[in-house]
Amino acid sequence: MLKRTMLIGLILSCGLLAGLVLTGRMRSASESTAVPAPEGTAAPPAPAAAVPASAVDFTEIAAQTVNAVTNISSLTITRLPNSPFANDPFFHYFFGDDEDMFGYRSRREASLGSGVIVSPDGYVLTNNHVIGERASEISVALADKREIRAKVVGTDPWTDVALLKINLRNLPVLPWGDSSRLKVAEWVLAIGNPFQLNQTVTLGIISAVGRANIGIATYEDFIQTDAAINPGNSGGALINARGELVGINTAIYSESGGYQGVGFAVPSNLARRVMADLVTYGEVQRGSIGLVEIAPLTTEQAQDLGAPTTRGALVTRMRRDSEAYRAGIRPGDIIVAFNGHAVDDASQFLRMLSDAKIGTRAKVTVLREARRRDVTVEILRGSRTRRRPVL
Repeated sequence: MLKRTMLIGLILSCGLLAGLVLTGRMRSASESTAVPAPEGTAAPPAPAAAVPASAVDFTEIAAQTVNAVTNISSLTITRLPNSPFANDPFFHYFFGDDEDMFGYRSRREASLGSGVIVSPDGYVLTNNHVIGERASEISVALADKREIRAKVVGTDPWTDVALLKINLRNLPVLPWGDSSRLKVAEWVLAIGNPFQLNQTVTLGIISAVGRANIGIATYEDFIQTDAAINPGNSGGALINARGELVGINTAIYSESGGYQGVGFAVPSNLARRVMADLVTYGEVQRGSIGLVEIAPLTTEQAQDLGAPTTRGALVTRMRRDSEAYRAGIRPGDIIVAFNGHAVDDASQFLRMLSDAKIGTRAKVTVLREARRRDVTVEILRGSRTRRRPVL
């Protein structure tokens, strides 16, 4: 009986002691977190909390921007011959191209897309492929249901950008954003008129920046996004979380013809520069070194030409009266740098050359027979291209 009593007392004493130890540790930990840092020393910074998408009020952003996005419709009337032999080569061989004897008919082609109001006095940006090359009538439908005839200020097939003007004042506009500050995974809104569903807003992120070699334009420097873009969204707005215009939605990559999570937009900085040239000159002025054909460099070509990598732009053909030929560039040269900046591929070189100031002299570094050499070439005013995007 005595042993049992002593055992119970020992267990209670151990429990009491353990409780005092735990209480002391908890109190020490609590007191240590409450002690302020000594004077003259900075407290360690708190870890930055990630801002979730729910922290951005997209409803407010949409309300502020949606009225600046328009619906654009263009009508093209094509004159076609009624001749049943229009595509018969034997008929053309014997009778020539004179088909007046059969008369002509008109075919009406309509195109629908979106546009962005970028000035209160009526300048509207859209895609070149939305209005077509020979549109006879272009209308801009505003968010308040007004429909206004538009005039084409200028087009730029290189970037697939077109600038329209409507005769109205005090219009809602989108403020310009700096597309060079965009980051991958940044939230964006796409606003447009897919399938004639006016002022449709979709949400996504920036999937990539600087996309090129896609094959939808000559000058390619696209923003890629997974915000839903469908036919009819072309020419609409890509907007960041501050309600600023960061891109003009241009094309989609799709095997079905609809949204598959891969859309492309012209960066706002590029669209803004194109707009400035169209207003000032009626066309976009770009640098040129004459008629020179360049192509991407393959692994096999790099080995044959003694290049260590496939980086660079391969000169395949050129005219002897071109400025590049006079400067010393030859077919088979690999352009590896332009004004001290490395050239990764043919598309990048085309952008660098196009952006070069007309009338200046540029240093072009080429690789020939595995040896680097510098040539100085004058930048001339380039001619416009007629290559068209596929969408």
